[in-house]
Amino acid sequence: MELRHQYDPELRKIIKKSKKAALIPVGSLEQHGPHLPVSTDSDIVTEIAKSVSEKCNFLLFPTINYGVSFEHSPFFNLSLKNSTLQAMLIDIGNSLVSNKIYTLFILNGHHGNQSALRSISKKIERSTKKKIKVFVFSYWHFMKTEFDHAGFVETSLMLAISNKVKMSKARKGFVTNKLSKKEKIRLSKRASKSFITVTKNGVLGDPTHASAKNGKKFLSEIVHNLIKTSQTCLTDKKRKLHQ
Repeated sequence: MELRHQYDPELRKIIKKSKKAALIPVGSLEQHGPHLPVSTDSDIVTEIAKSVSEKCNFLLFPTINYGVSFEHSPFFNLSLKNSTLQAMLIDIGNSLVSNKIYTLFILNGHHGNQSALRSISKKIERSTKKKIKVFVFSYWHFMKTEFDHAGFVETSLMLAISNKVKMSKARKGFVTNKLSKKEKIRLSKRASKSFITVTKNGVLGDPTHASAKNGKKFLSEIVHNLIKTSQTCLTDKKRKLHQ
């Protein structure tokens, strides 16, 4: 159920009757190579959130389209500070409580947001005097295939949900297949500070063989695993948050 399509006072009646959980996707506006739109992270996380909310009967809130993407400079990025994103979510959490919504799922769609979101559940719960329970997930943790940036995986996901992909402009970027786990960790840390020092065209991976078929397969896997974990969170008070 999408919040933006609901009407008051019917919405208040629905919340009171069913004790709905809120789901807020968080994306970004940043470069994704020459073939994907800057809205890619927001587009993908929104689509996943829609599917999860429909299956779990969550109340889907509008996507926060701005994220923490300073690492992509001098490529295009429209970024928030960690503190700004946290402040937004804390305010939203308090507003949810005032509207008698006491469970919040935050679904992250951008790697650079993780630092801001790592402690957000505790901060929101502290701000609301523990009146709300907050769960934070990054969707790529719910798939087996190694994730990339504008490479095979992310381009396939976009092909499955969008007509904005320009495959004629897709170019291979920096490929990590042959790197050791230690090297990949070192590379990830470097990219989180300056993406252009790792890949000159803004692409991590090879998008040239991406397909909508693979994208649908990835989406199905992600949504299935998120639904399973979300339902467990609602019934298991001792479950640790997956970030």
